[in-house]
Amino acid sequence: MIQIKDKLPQVGTTIFTVMSQLAREHNAINLAQGFPNFDMPQRLKDLVNEFVQKGCNQYAPMTGLPALNNGLSAKIANLYDAKVDALTEITVTSGATQAIYTAITAFVSLGDEVILIEPAYDCYRPAIELTGGIPVIYELAAPDFKVNWEDFGKLISERTKLIIVNTPHNPTATTFGVSDWEALEKLTNDTNILILSDEVYEHIIFDGEPHQSILRFPNLWERTIATYSFGKTFSNTGWKIGYVVAPSYLMRIFRKVHQYNVFSVHAPSQFALAEFLEDKKEYLQLGNFYQEKRDLFQELTESSALKFFPSKGSYFQLADYSAISDEKDMDFSIRMTKEYGIGVIPVSAFYSSGRDEKLVRFCFAKTPDVLEAAGEILRKLS
Repeated sequence: MIQIKDKLPQVGTTIFTVMSQLAREHNAINLAQGFPNFDMPQRLKDLVNEFVQKGCNQYAPMTGLPALNNGLSAKIANLYDAKVDALTEITVTSGATQAIYTAITAFVSLGDEVILIEPAYDCYRPAIELTGGIPVIYELAAPDFKVNWEDFGKLISERTKLIIVNTPHNPTATTFGVSDWEALEKLTNDTNILILSDEVYEHIIFDGEPHQSILRFPNLWERTIATYSFGKTFSNTGWKIGYVVAPSYLMRIFRKVHQYNVFSVHAPSQFALAEFLEDKKEYLQLGNFYQEKRDLFQELTESSALKFFPSKGSYFQLADYSAISDEKDMDFSIRMTKEYGIGVIPVSAFYSSGRDEKLVRFCFAKTPDVLEAAGEILRKLS
């Protein structure tokens, strides 16, 4: 056997694949992996089919279809009062994960420190390590999962190159407020630190609150690469299409990697999305749509022995199971899947340290019948 050095020796199969496979094996309700069990809007399907038939099937521009980028620029101006140049400051990507990986690869060099706020989506750390960067971890704690910015600031050093933030947050379903961005702005003023802002759930915000995008804050925008996902917005995660927004001087560097990493993204889908975005209600109503699912799931599980945390955004819900079991969260998640028939994600999988606070994550992006079936099971937990 050829001797090969594994660049990610500590990394195994992602927890989402593991728990989804377990759910399939045991015919369990899959509330583990974050994807809707319902289809995307019919009009969007019709549009992509239309553009396929029209012959829009060759390479799109590396930066994205101009009509789509123009639509995104207008959308950003309308939502966040931010002026973003469609030609030089937006790039369409093969999903937000590719955008995140490309951004980290483009800007992080050997020995650079990158501050991660954990629990965190599991694609961040491996990308940092592949570039030779050094992850520096700030851990959030239950029950509020709030950043103490004074403590956070102690992690910043002369070697800090990048800070990664995520709002609405996966897995905690918390959101950044104005004070969070102001604190981060104060910490990064007069530094060369960049910020990677993962905002894929930008339209899934509850209780009438606006999404506080980093694009609303001009001083932060100057140092920001922000990522977004059409898959999360339009319930078509399998399309793997997203986009990245950054000032032109950063975007030039991002595109140097993007052009060799992916080059361009599925052309018919971009034509379809450009036209579909013209109807603002397709994304403006998303918060109310998912809030109904959140509220239904909460109502259906109200009498469960699980203690549910407030979900302020995303389509996730955390629950404390300590009143039921003192098992490790991975063991409890496996037993939930095998014995009770509901697939969940252990929150320790989102911590580099494996921190276990007896929490599991549910995805409520499901049809009412699935949520009702899950609620019936969860109410019997004791």
